[in-house]
Amino acid sequence: MTRVHFIGIGGSGLSAIARLLKESGYEVTGSDRELSQFAVDLQNDGVSVYIGHHPRNVAGAEMVIRSSAIADDNPEVDAAIRAGIPVYKRADFLGQLMARKTGIAVAGTHGKTTTTAMIAWMLYAMGRDPSFIVGGTLNNLKVNAHAGKGDLFVIEADEYDRMFLGLKPRIEVVTNLEHDHPDCYPKFEDMFSAFKSFVELLPSDGAFIACSDDEGAVSLLSHARRKGMNVISYSLQSEMTINSPQWIQARSLKPNLRGGFDFSAMTNVGPSSASVLHVSLQVPGEHNVRNALATLSVAATLGLSLQKAAAALSDFTGTGRRFEIRGERKGVTVIDDYAHHPTEIRATLAGAKARYPGRHIWAVWQPHTYSRTQILFFEFSRAFSDANEVLVTEIYASREAKQEFSSAEVVSAMPHSSARYTGSLEETTKYLLKNLRSGDVVLVLSAGDANQISADILKRL
Repeated sequence: MTRVHFIGIGGSGLSAIARLLKESGYEVTGSDRELSQFAVDLQNDGVSVYIGHHPRNVAGAEMVIRSSAIADDNPEVDAAIRAGIPVYKRADFLGQLMARKTGIAVAGTHGKTTTTAMIAWMLYAMGRDPSFIVGGTLNNLKVNAHAGKGDLFVIEADEYDRMFLGLKPRIEVVTNLEHDHPDCYPKFEDMFSAFKSFVELLPSDGAFIACSDDEGAVSLLSHARRKGMNVISYSLQSEMTINSPQWIQARSLKPNLRGGFDFSAMTNVGPSSASVLHVSLQVPGEHNVRNALATLSVAATLGLSLQKAAAALSDFTGTGRRFEIRGERKGVTVIDDYAHHPTEIRATLAGAKARYPGRHIWAVWQPHTYSRTQILFFEFSRAFSDANEVLVTEIYASREAKQEFSSAEVVSAMPHSSARYTGSLEETTKYLLKNLRSGDVVLVLSAGDANQISADILKRL
């Protein structure tokens, strides 16, 4: 049995590959600085996970896969190279996994985790048993990856470190395209160039699907058309969609009692092109209507029943840390969300306002990385209009070195009438516990460790 060792196994990306290989019959081990929930879940399924990095951890491995966050001088990387053990990054390895399957890759600045999860769940619910790798846990299936017996492979295509350029997709989805990851892409043009290269990975019989409500995605649709590719656009805006040869469109959006939107979908693609689909979602926000349209576009491309696809979407309950309702205590509802870009924050708060009309909404924001916070300074300062109260913690540095710049500067530029800098997670929690009232909704917006606030509030209320 081949043994594969993962350095940084607790992250969403590597833990998913580890789970898929474990299900495929490999012996899997891994290491990380601390135990994440992903790592704990793998341990519960028989994977050996070591805390801390040490050369002995790679002894006996036949292959090592490392996270992009792992430095070249990591002791396990060094030990593997010295022992002649091949060391791969995700980008090097994922293409090999997809090679014998029909790959469906979902990229975009926002929404790719939920859209990937929607597609994976739809195919699973329709009996196709796909393989999938998602950057979050599917609430319906309680896993972030699966080695399916079917011929389809659904994967979240991460643009960071240009990982997605190592994939081998036959169908691509791009949800939107805005500037992000300035540590990797200093200018938007750098990021757009990488996405063009991603589009060009498609074979001549492949399909490119993108949202024509988004300016960046529209530019990629035009690029794909010039390359002679099969192109499908999806949208809430009819005048933009109809200009595309193949399209799917949502109309008559109405909030429903399940917390999401009901809508009608029309398309000129696939066997259901003559009919009107009725879709009812339980995940909140108009952005999830768009994610559902992307999912239906994939179903149409594969020639699947759109009626059955719509039924599967109605049962989709979301992914971990994407508008994840953590609980309710003393009338206070606490929600975690991974939003860490101004567009994501606006969409999430709009979804909360639609789901909880008339309730007092607290936005607790932990900025993620100095570079992103500084590059998008103005956009962040204007992203919280749908919240009644805004609390901002100090910046989560992640992979960056600590800097003198503070998120207090962003707060000082906010026009919001009730925005305050609260610094540490503990001080933020104390402020909330002192000021929360029954009926309030607390939305913790963090790609770092501020989800601790949610757990502490629920424990201490």
